[in-house]
Amino acid sequence: MKKRKICIARGDGIGPEIMDATLRVLEACGAPVAYDEIKVGKAVYEAGHSSGLEPDAWDKIRESKVLLKAPITTPQGGGYKSLNVTLRKMLSLYANVRPCVAYHPYVFTRHAKMDTVIVRENEEDLYGGIEYQQSSEVTQALKLISRPGSERIIRFAFEYARHYHREKVTCFSKDNIMKLTDGLFHKTFDRIAAEYPEIEADHMIIDIGSARLADTPEFFDVIVTENLYGDIISDIAAQIAGSVGLAGSSNIGRNYAMFEAIHGSAPDIAGQNKANPSGLLLAAVQMLVHIGLNEHATRVHNAWLRTIEDGIHTADIYDTYTSTRLVGTSEFAGAVVERLDEKPRKLTVVDYAGSGTMAVPEADPTPRAEKKLVGVDIFLDWDEENRDAGRLAGILDNCRVAALKMQIITNRGTKVFPDGFPETYHSDHWRIRFATDDYAEVSANDIIDLQRQVLACGLDLIKTENLYLLDGEPGFSLGQGE
Repeated sequence: MKKRKICIARGDGIGPEIMDATLRVLEACGAPVAYDEIKVGKAVYEAGHSSGLEPDAWDKIRESKVLLKAPITTPQGGGYKSLNVTLRKMLSLYANVRPCVAYHPYVFTRHAKMDTVIVRENEEDLYGGIEYQQSSEVTQALKLISRPGSERIIRFAFEYARHYHREKVTCFSKDNIMKLTDGLFHKTFDRIAAEYPEIEADHMIIDIGSARLADTPEFFDVIVTENLYGDIISDIAAQIAGSVGLAGSSNIGRNYAMFEAIHGSAPDIAGQNKANPSGLLLAAVQMLVHIGLNEHATRVHNAWLRTIEDGIHTADIYDTYTSTRLVGTSEFAGAVVERLDEKPRKLTVVDYAGSGTMAVPEADPTPRAEKKLVGVDIFLDWDEENRDAGRLAGILDNCRVAALKMQIITNRGTKVFPDGFPETYHSDHWRIRFATDDYAEVSANDIIDLQRQVLACGLDLIKTENLYLLDGEPGFSLGQGE
């Protein structure tokens, strides 16, 4: 059989050790793969490559289309961007899949029946990394949620449930507060769920959903959620299943895929043969399935289960009641190799035969909305006259263009004029909304003329956001208290 080329990255900290252990198992099972190594991580950052990858790494990844990556260290300070986020976004690896399974009674957990898969959107949300400091006191991060991005990840979750015979998909969002961004995600979920009537679908607000996940994880089957929420709850889910060190992760896109452990580089134990290679090894199992080596994936996964079942454990999961032998990274890999033709006796045997390749439909084209400009929010850095909102309103009172007039002033999103509460704290960051009483249409030139008038008042204009109606519905939120 011709060998399938994949890229590997040994990473930092414990990365090289757990990668060596993982490759040892793949070689022993006879997986027909060849490796093209790329250099990533701390040393690459410090050599002057701000992305964390050597320049030729992109060409190698494009050629193989698959990357098996060990954990890396991002240097502190210096404004370095996360390599993981860079890879996910640049290669459009929009779906992050993290199975979280309990291995009771061999690995301690309070949730013996847990078998939950987190499907996390990987490209959008606050992880766009678009941040600004707009005044001495206030910073801003933009939360970006798109209709195609939401549809793509939600379809992936339902296709995953269908392909792997899962019964339920639960959506987590916070649309009781973020009615436009999370509201779009929830509405898209409801629309797509109707196309999969054989799969149960439900929605939970992220806070109570997370509490339920931590308390009763067996209630959930597949969870689909946005980027930040998914990052948080997948670590929680992995830990309550037994250990973050046991969790592998796949990042799937239309053309490329990356497989990794979900834990970090653990530099405190690097080079000591203490690290658990299970997370990366189980990620490699997902990789084998992805490239069609299902038989090899089955052998490795069952051998790993038998090793866990036999009580051969690394220090992170060692327990005097369930473990029979404390081993290091290399010895654990050797134990898995010894069991490559064995299956677990009590844990559930896995079988990837016949799984095939999961097809995910493209997002439907987004219909263009009728868009009408009806106003503008102007943001100011203002720190004068005891930060009195009435004083600021007086300065702005003569700023009028066409039918636009000042409607409301908010501070950190809360209404402070008119009829603001004296108890409300005022920062140096203000939003002033100018609009027409009946949302009549205005022109871009009207908005520019209004900005000129604000600047003529000697005010520090730091940002604007145009206000639109889209198909007659406001594309903007009200102020808190409005």
